[in-house]
Order: sequence, then structure tokens, then C-alpha cells
Amino acid sequence: MTENTDPQSAIDAEREKHAHERDERVYDHTAGDEQEGIPFVGAGPGDPRLLTVAGREALEAADLVVHAGSLVNSELLEAYCDHAELVNSVGKDLEELIPLMRDAHEDGREVVRLHSGDPAIYGAALEQMDALEHEGVPTYLVPGVTSAFAASATLRTQLTLNETANHVAFTRPQGKTLDPEDDHIADFVEMGDVTTCIYLGTHAVGDTMDRLLAEGVDPETPVTVVYHASWPDEDVIEGTVADIGEKLAEAGYRASAMVLVGEAAAGAGYERSYLYGDWANRSENDANDTAESDD
Repeated sequence: MTENTDPQSAIDAEREKHAHERDERVYDHTAGDEQEGIPFVGAGPGDPRLLTVAGREALEAADLVVHAGSLVNSELLEAYCDHAELVNSVGKDLEELIPLMRDAHEDGREVVRLHSGDPAIYGAALEQMDALEHEGVPTYLVPGVTSAFAASATLRTQLTLNETANHVAFTRPQGKTLDPEDDHIADFVEMGDVTTCIYLGTHAVGDTMDRLLAEGVDPETPVTVVYHASWPDEDVIEGTVADIGEKLAEAGYRASAMVLVGEAAAGAGYERSYLYGDWANRSENDANDTAESDD
């Protein structure tokens, strides 16, 4: 960082700006635009083919890729980053990462910050972007495919299904980064028509299910765990709130998984969503327009 500037003060200053004014670039660019500065790219869930075209183009042009360690499939790094300098961000704090990326950018190098999944979900992209912006380095986001979507594709189902799941919740359990009073997983599950997508390591599933049981969640509520969604060692384990923790313990998995709570994960119990016309061939926007007109 520059003299008299540290990451936290830079983040605080940028956060204060966000509260009072919208960045003008919001009105000049869409998510797919190539922009000036350092892109924060979502690597997707694991499979290199699930990287977006925009993400691939950014990586192929990069001189330096700062990546999220083992959360990014090494096959993706080999496929798109073999020409670039690679820096693993695991174990490095902002005091090290921000000057590294800033200096490389100011030296005229093309820098990419590569996050797992989509940077917008349970990442720490914004604080890094704010710290860089405070240093005069422009940044922007390149979306990625989050693991919940890879899991639903593996399971050949939807996260929303008519008369089964009208809502989707992306959540995580209490732990190092979330206080117990901010853990609302039981609330989502008990709503009944929510597909609850829990981002966590397999080692924590048992404890999470135990807390759900303690809060009165039906023990027979279906749970599907997709371990390492879209990775070569992907596995699907099915069970209930009562027994999924034990099944995972028996499987011996310790890495990240997507835990889907609710019947939609099995594609069960849904009703046809529309009785007239070729609804299945209509776009999401058309569907929204119809819903608005019906109001």
C-alpha cells in the first residue's frame, strides 16, 4: 500500500463512498464488457469447461493470475493460465495481495484475480476491489457459475419447481465467519417451498444437521449433497436431515460440497407450471412480463 494507507482504511473509505454515490461505471458497462483494470473472474465450480467465455479471454490475456489455491481446479489453470505467472492467494492477507496486484498493474502487466465459483457469492472480492480502487487501480467483476447451479445440473433438476420450491436460499451455517444468531438455515428449511443451498465443507454437514434437528426441522426432510460439483471426483450422496451427516462421515470426504435441502433436488412433487401455449420455450423475461401483466 502507499505510505499512510492500509487495507482497512482504504476499504472504509470506499465503503463510505458506496453509501452516498453510485460508481458512474455502473451506467457505462454491462457484465459482459471488457473493461479497464483488473478483472475479478469467477472460475466456476470446477470443470474448466464451465468457465465463462469472458473469464477465459481474461485468463488467456493475463501475465499474472492470483488464484484461490485448491478451490480452483488445477486443470483449469493448466488449460488457460500456463503462460502466466501464478500466485496462490491462500495464506496471504490484503497487506500482501493488494501491493502485489497494484504493482503488477502499474508495471503494465495484465493481472487477473481468479476466485472460485462466482465472486458475488461468499467471496471476498469487494474488499479487495475497494482497496485497489483506493490505490487508483480500476477493477471489475466477471461472473462465474456457482456450485449450486453445477449441482442442479448434475442432479438433472431445477432449484425452483412449481408447487415444490418457489424460492432458493443461498446460505451458510454458523462458524468462523457467521455468528449463531445470523444462521437462518432452519428458517429457510421450515418454510417448506424453499430449496436451501448450503455452501460448506463436508466435515461440517453433520453438525449443521444436528442444529436443524435441535430447532425442530422434520428429520425426514430430504437432503442431497453434491461433493466437488463438476470436478472429476464428484459424488452424489442422498439422505435426510437425520442421516446425511453419518453418510458423509462414512464416505470420508473432507473438502467442499453443495448441500441441497428440499424436494426439488430430486425433481419430485412438482406440477406443470403453465397450462396454455408453449411455456417451456419461452424465456424467463417473457414469463416475468406475463406475470406483471396479470397483476
